[in-house]
Amino acid sequence: MPVTPPLPRTAREVRLASVPSGLPAPENFAVVEAPLAAPGAGQVLVRNRYFLVFPGLRTLIGGEVEGVPLPALSSGDALFGTAVGEVVAAGDGSPLRPGDTVTHLQGWRDHAVVDAAHCTPVGDTLPDPVAHLAQGSSAYGALTRLARVRTGDTVLVTGAAGAVGTLAGPIARLLGAGRVIGTTRSPDKAGRLTAELGYDTVLLAGSRVSFAAQLAEAAPEGIDVLLDTVGGEQLAAAVGAARQGARFALVGALDGQLSARRAGGSAPVEIDSFRIVAKGLSLRGYSGTDHPDVEEEWNGRFGTWLRSGEITFPHTRIPGIDRAPQALQELIEGRHFGAVVVEV
Repeated sequence: MPVTPPLPRTAREVRLASVPSGLPAPENFAVVEAPLAAPGAGQVLVRNRYFLVFPGLRTLIGGEVEGVPLPALSSGDALFGTAVGEVVAAGDGSPLRPGDTVTHLQGWRDHAVVDAAHCTPVGDTLPDPVAHLAQGSSAYGALTRLARVRTGDTVLVTGAAGAVGTLAGPIARLLGAGRVIGTTRSPDKAGRLTAELGYDTVLLAGSRVSFAAQLAEAAPEGIDVLLDTVGGEQLAAAVGAARQGARFALVGALDGQLSARRAGGSAPVEIDSFRIVAKGLSLRGYSGTDHPDVEEEWNGRFGTWLRSGEITFPHTRIPGIDRAPQALQELIEGRHFGAVVVEV
């Protein structure tokens, strides 16, 4: 008879060792061994395979969490976030069984004891379990529920090389957009966005030519839709370039969130409210909690598009939990293309 291996008694996890005065750096974190209890009633023990590195951690570490549905992180706290893992043990009353693959929010560690009710079985909707860490749900929800892309629309996606933007452009195209414009600060990333992801043109934010002038040249007749992950001057310029009745969906504000001069929870920008009124613009922020039906719909379409080759999941895999703090710094610095995933 096969011998069942003993359950692990400790887990390696990433903790916030000190609260930074500016942007977090690897020295603000520690990878430690922590005691790991056996799963109790209704709980499961999950061995994490992948977890997502996401810019929202900057806000949680900075402590400016008003209106954010997640708690602030204090010194000594373990980090958390979306993870994909395998159930290795289940407590009494759990509907999950060893071998099940699930998503949950106890990432940034190699093992986690999680309430089964807080786990989502992944099934075979997506061809690769790591794709459940894709941030396409936000892009899809914003483009279908708020901006409502129409056939032939000109769509602008800011921060196009990030986890949301690398999916937003292809999604907009699949929804019928006639022209898709992206933004990034990297010429290399701009080339990849046009060559690999079908963006028609990509504007270089922070270059010598003003962003507003670049946008006016790229879209002389204006834009119909904005999916904004950045804010700042890019949002201000988009208001100036908007066509009558344009629809703006805001899913992020990285310009302020990742600023060393701020704490991660504010992103002020001056926009022309007269133009918003005169052009009849709609401008709304997207939150997945306001649209609970989107996730299942997105996963179904994402799986179909992945299998047909109509879409890909651009991401960078960072091997090893020890490299997770460095991966967060590299994400903040914009070194990677697409989502950033730690492979445990």
